[in-house]
Amino acid sequence: MQIEITVNGTTESHDVEARTLLVYYLRDAVGLKGTNIGCDTTSCGACTVLLNGQSVKSCTVLAAQVAGDEVTTIEGMALEDGRMHPVQQAFQECHGLQCGYCTPGMVMAITSLLAENPEPTEEYIRLGLEGNLCRCTGYHNIVAAALAASGAPEMHQ
Repeated sequence: MQIEITVNGTTESHDVEARTLLVYYLRDAVGLKGTNIGCDTTSCGACTVLLNGQSVKSCTVLAAQVAGDEVTTIEGMALEDGRMHPVQQAFQECHGLQCGYCTPGMVMAITSLLAENPEPTEEYIRLGLEGNLCRCTGYHNIVAAALAASGAPEMHQ
């Protein structure tokens, strides 16, 4: 079937099988490899993207379901002048990554969390990220990055 999805501001039109998951559409048809495949069961969050501004796990959404919608991937997060998005910048400054595999999904989830609540508490962030797993157990710095991106004072060590 032929579908059109706006990805990172560009309309993408591709012929896909009806069963194609959004994560595979983004990686294979569109060629954006930043959205990682971790589990295909909505358990890890490595594939998190923004769908019409809300975070979704792209391994459990069919590409055909989002035809006509807007998807933002990690590649589309940079600001218009080329600088990193504030969440990406906070990840860099707070050392919010170790191996980096979960990072795109974490950045997307935090971006959505901050859009919903621009002044989160540490507890709110930790609860909001429960569906995104870091296999390196780097949660402390990830939460610190989320707080830094929100402009909140640094969390307790």
